[in-house]
Amino acid sequence: MKHIVICLLAVLLLTTPTAAATGDTGSGIVIDPLENGLSPAWKEKVFKGKTSYRVTTVDGRPCIRAESRGGASGLFHEIEFDPRKLRYLQWDWRIDNTVAGGDATRKSGDDYAARVYVVFPGFFFWQTRALNYVWANTLPKGKIIENAYTSHAMMIAVESGPERAGRFVTERRDLVADFKAAFGEEPPAAGAVAIMTDTDDTGGEATACYGPIRLLPATKSY
Repeated sequence: MKHIVICLLAVLLLTTPTAAATGDTGSGIVIDPLENGLSPAWKEKVFKGKTSYRVTTVDGRPCIRAESRGGASGLFHEIEFDPRKLRYLQWDWRIDNTVAGGDATRKSGDDYAARVYVVFPGFFFWQTRALNYVWANTLPKGKIIENAYTSHAMMIAVESGPERAGRFVTERRDLVADFKAAFGEEPPAAGAVAIMTDTDDTGGEATACYGPIRLLPATKSY
């Protein structure tokens, strides 16, 4: 059993204050360009077994390659930012396969080849929420449902199924619109971004690559 949002909250409460996105953010922020290996700003949280994360080059692109065999651990990067100013989250990802037996509606199927989280800490422990962008196994693309473990994390199927596996796909999400759709209100400040490839609930295997994650300004037109 795992829940990265609760664990991330505990880490955020027990560590030093998060690094804030300050200065000129008009052109956006790259969380980690992956030019010199994995930034030490990434921290690992192990749930059950460990997913292997390493920086490499795939299809000519720098990326974090994740390999999971029946385990689950995630990487999180603390960064405080206002989603009304840095409104868009953009990243490239690639999976080799979806997770056999993965089912977003059941705890026993809560495994994904690729997830990208944005965590929004609350003043109290139980007020923390998260948007969980997933490459879903069978959940229809565009569907939003509660995480099988907690209603504080909403699963958003950005991709679904194996049709686009084996190649990089670029995603761009409107954090304000997604938070409103998921939770019915304006988002508070964000406190962390995380990635996870996990197969502990199904006991399966999955491999994914995550390109640099970008926060883009609300003033930019798309």
